[in-house]
Amino acid sequence: MRQDGGMKVIEEAMEKLAKRHKEHMDVYGTDNALRMTGKHETASMDKFTWGVADRGSSVRVNRAVAEQGKGYFEDRRPASSADPYQITGIIVETLCGKVDGANVHKTAVNADNVELDMVVPISKP
Repeated sequence: MRQDGGMKVIEEAMEKLAKRHKEHMDVYGTDNALRMTGKHETASMDKFTWGVADRGSSVRVNRAVAEQGKGYFEDRRPASSADPYQITGIIVETLCGKVDGANVHKTAVNADNVELDMVVPISKP
């Protein structure tokens, strides 16, 4: 992506992300549908879009990136309250391929059923 000709790699990444949009949305935070209305510079929850300098799309490519033909993209779908490890996991899984035995989507969707014990008690002063 960051090498010469990287815009082609970004376009290929967009195709991969589009195919797994629903799975990504399942991982990108609870109640994300309340935020992703397609209004106020947010994308629609139901449809994957991408564009150059488009803050209303699911994924935004910076204008300078498009002009230089290489760089990065910004996935605007994850909620601020979402688990960054699950987000990173599903993006890597989508763009680079699944690791045998790993399934980020399934693990993330089933994570709500897991009970965690507190290691350190938390108390407010």
